[in-house]
Amino acid sequence: MIPTWKEALGATGARFNDSRNPEVDSFGDAAGELAAARDATVVAPLTHLGVIRVGGEDAKSFLHNQLTSDINHLAADGAQHAAWCSAKGRMLASFVVWRDGGDYLLALSADLQAAIAKRLQMYVLRSKVTVADAGLALLGLSGPQSPAALQAAGLPRPEPMKSAAADGCAVIRIDDARQLIAVPAERAAAVWAALAGTARPVGLPAWRWLDIRAALPLISEATKEHFVPQMANFERIGGVSFHKGCYPGQEVVARTQYLGKVKRHLYRLRSDAAMAAGDELYSEAVPDQSCGMVVSAAASPAGGHEALAVVMELAADAGIRLRARDGANAAAAAVAA
Repeated sequence: MIPTWKEALGATGARFNDSRNPEVDSFGDAAGELAAARDATVVAPLTHLGVIRVGGEDAKSFLHNQLTSDINHLAADGAQHAAWCSAKGRMLASFVVWRDGGDYLLALSADLQAAIAKRLQMYVLRSKVTVADAGLALLGLSGPQSPAALQAAGLPRPEPMKSAAADGCAVIRIDDARQLIAVPAERAAAVWAALAGTARPVGLPAWRWLDIRAALPLISEATKEHFVPQMANFERIGGVSFHKGCYPGQEVVARTQYLGKVKRHLYRLRSDAAMAAGDELYSEAVPDQSCGMVVSAAASPAGGHEALAVVMELAADAGIRLRARDGANAAAAAVAA
């Protein structure tokens, strides 16, 4: 996390956890912040995300040949989901991708940023491509008063899955209600203050719950290389193109799509017990192995906890146990197509 940004958030009452990558747990009222995320307009510091900048005259073709989405047809004001896979078709990272002139910006889990940037650099070879930390802070804005909050901050509001730039900042609208705002680190505190005049500041648990409600999975260190994109519903959110050329894992991803052999899918879980990304899941229907894994989790405004998880179909109806065969119960509901 950018030190000056952390200091600025601390001055506004942010309460951080003690993880390797410090995250804002709350601004002093975790339950109230969750309720606000459900019903009102909120702004969150997305310190769990980082941004990689890929530039150079070969950046487009390089990324098109590496990622699962169609980078060649990403418009100047477009945004899309994408994944980078291993040769076995397993997701190494998931991204939201948008453009900044001739450069491409990739938002991903912060705990993967350094390793993914290094690995991408290994594939550059003789291509005219640069891979670097973008040096941006990401904010999340959600709720019915988002247009007013953006206007107060002097920022535009694009259409869903579009981006728009103003005064060095970029707004990426990821669904009907939510926006990512990429801000130069030195301006993050000022933009935050302008948005917070309309939107209530909330911690990351509230934003993670919004991701779960939207069925938007995020691959992190705990879940990398566990899922082919279809297990995480990535083809449903436009994160996979089946009409482009080869990329790492393409043969596996295509075979999975056209032969329909994927037996694990994305589900929402509810439990009285807390859950975390990477938690193994178990079921009596699958006696000899784990039946799935939690992708992301958060406390719920309704009480208890919610999660997105990749689960075997036959296990979902039979009952899910968390972390062990005698673990806490969790109820699974399929994510609608």
